[in-house]
Amino acid sequence: MPAPNAGLLLDIDDVAKTYGSGTLALSGVKAHIERGSFVSLLGPSGCGKSTLLRIIAGLITPTHGAINWAGADQRPGDIGFVFQDATLMPWARVLENVYLPLKLKGVSLQEARPLVFDALERVGLADFAQAFPRELSGGMRMRVSIARALVTEPPVLLMDEPFAALDEFTREKLDDDLLALWQDQKWTVIFVTHSVYESVYLSERILVMGARPGRILSEFTIDAPYPRGIAFRQSTDYLVQCAAVTASLRKGPA
Repeated sequence: MPAPNAGLLLDIDDVAKTYGSGTLALSGVKAHIERGSFVSLLGPSGCGKSTLLRIIAGLITPTHGAINWAGADQRPGDIGFVFQDATLMPWARVLENVYLPLKLKGVSLQEARPLVFDALERVGLADFAQAFPRELSGGMRMRVSIARALVTEPPVLLMDEPFAALDEFTREKLDDDLLALWQDQKWTVIFVTHSVYESVYLSERILVMGARPGRILSEFTIDAPYPRGIAFRQSTDYLVQCAAVTASLRKGPA
């Protein structure tokens, strides 16, 4: 699905990260991300996927290299970030959890309320605004986390294995919901996962990362139309592409 404002969004230029303990998490990572695209970072646990995502978000700084944003001196002010855990405030209602990013920007609740309910509507939870997180299922809590990331209407959405802890049925449903939101909102999505099947189902492009120190081993373009669904999941083309990505992971670095 080509975005109407397609073009380079960011360039990952020879990024490396060494932690204070001496652990080399990333080395020589080079990649580019197109505006409006859906890109997955795929690799085994501990390969630096989450570290790279946090560097892109500006949460940590690289030891070497840079993240260069096209047409700007710095990253966009509003980047949505969805973590693996929903990270909701258990004492606060759904409405208050989703309102938090706007509250931190100094927006009053009265002014923010339409934006909060719009974000909840997008994830199908408008009727649960007054519920507490403990009253929701795991999938619903993750939807609240996504709504919180959406409420500032960010142009870029970063997702760090958001559905990894969910059962397969809920995970597949949220995959479909995420793709529908992406097509509707025209975000750029960078999605971290260790699931070959999820990455092939969701993505336009997959960047396969190798074990520590993390680096890009290969890149795959998934040439399948959107919207995707059960027919694609059951197709020979899907299985063939999953097998090719799996083979790249098993092969490792050249």
